[in-house]
Amino acid sequence: MNIHHLELFYFVAKYEGITAAVRKMPYGIQQPAVSGQILQLEKDLGVKLFNRRPFALTPAGDELYDFLYPFFSRLGDVEARLKGEERCHLRIAASASAMRNHLPDLLTDMRTKEPAVRFSLREVEPGDVRGLLLNQEIDLGVSIIYGRLMDGLEAVELLKVPLVLLVPENWKARRLGDLLTDDPYSEGKILKHPLVGLPSREVLGRMLLEAFDEREINLMTSMEVNSLDLIRDYVVRGFGVGMGVSIPGKKPAKGLREIRLTGFPPVVVGAIYQGSLKPIARDFLELARKRARTLTKRK
Repeated sequence: MNIHHLELFYFVAKYEGITAAVRKMPYGIQQPAVSGQILQLEKDLGVKLFNRRPFALTPAGDELYDFLYPFFSRLGDVEARLKGEERCHLRIAASASAMRNHLPDLLTDMRTKEPAVRFSLREVEPGDVRGLLLNQEIDLGVSIIYGRLMDGLEAVELLKVPLVLLVPENWKARRLGDLLTDDPYSEGKILKHPLVGLPSREVLGRMLLEAFDEREINLMTSMEVNSLDLIRDYVVRGFGVGMGVSIPGKKPAKGLREIRLTGFPPVVVGAIYQGSLKPIARDFLELARKRARTLTKRK
């Protein structure tokens, strides 16, 4: 059976005739087209479904209408409910740092603006955001923007975050030069202390290593961990110098000092999305922009 033919029969039976059904159907269709498709349905089933003049369903037509009614009569309600849920549902992926430092305030502001909003959050590495967007598993991602975006993806810059090195607060070092010494095997420089860092496969770790390479500073990660929190934990205990970023609005953790890497390119954090944002995602992005402007003014 053709589903469209069944839908046409449902409207004809509901409004008791082809002429009335054509006037009241939610989409435009000509009366001859309806008649022809109903005749095809009757031919496919091998039964007559209704008498034309005066209109009356046959026993077979009654049975078919009773079967179709629960489905087609509820389509409008289901559509409205699904559209309502989609309108209020915001799916976001972000790094652990963004989840901890920025999203709680943003989501609180969002809930104040849209009390019915429902969130789905995923903590991810920056490199995972693009795949989630292309698979339509999220509405947007808050991530480091690095390199060329895939076709079809858009990005809005929110913050530029300075790269830093982390050292124990009781060290005398105040600038990068205090941490460097001549490389005995080349004309460049090396760190005097072990480096606690992220894997080079992660965007932030790769960015920092590339920036140092461009300045002929050879960094070799001695302790490789998978989060900025772990880097801070090891540095504060004196295990070495740590990779890091200066998070706007946040003071360095107790026992640590940040050494700004003057002249190094900042980390660009932004929102990445695909296609046109739905209204609730646009509202979130506008709140994120306002928060970013506020944090920038505090620096």
